[in-house]
Amino acid sequence: MIPSWIIIGAVTFFIALGSFLITPRDVKWFANLSRPRWLVFEPLIPVIWTVIFICGAASATIVWEKNPGSLITWLIMALYLLVEIITVAYIPTMLRFRSLKVGEVLGLIGLISGVVLAICVLPISLMAALLLLPYLVWTPIGTYTTDELKELNPQDA
Repeated sequence: MIPSWIIIGAVTFFIALGSFLITPRDVKWFANLSRPRWLVFEPLIPVIWTVIFICGAASATIVWEKNPGSLITWLIMALYLLVEIITVAYIPTMLRFRSLKVGEVLGLIGLISGVVLAICVLPISLMAALLLLPYLVWTPIGTYTTDELKELNPQDA
C-alpha cells in the first residue's frame, strides 16, 4: 500500500502545479501594477507558498494517520482540499478577471476556511494545527497586500 504522506503530498503538488497550467496570459497586467514600497519580499513569495503547502500536507498527513479512513477524517481532508483550491485559485481567477477585488475576496475566503480547518484539526493534533500557522499568518499578509495594490491601482480594483 502507498504511504499516506506520498498520496497527500502528490495531491498537494498537483493542485499547486495546476495553478501554473491554468494561469491566463494576463500576467503582464499584474506585472505592470504599482506596488507598495514595502513590498520588498515579492521574489520570496513562491518559496513562502512552497513552505506553506509542505506544512499543510504534513498537517493533513498527521490528521489522516490519527484516524485513517473515518468519515470525520475524510471530511477534514475535503476541507484541506478546499483550502488549497481556494488558495491556488487566487492568481488565475484574479488574472482572468483582471480584478484585485477578486483576489482580495479569495484571500479572505481562504483565511476563514483556514481558521475553520485549524479549529477542526486542533482537537485531533496540536502539531497538525501548528503546521497550519504559516498559512494563517501569511494569508492575511497576502490579502492586505492585495488591498494595498487596490489602493495604488484603483483602475484595476
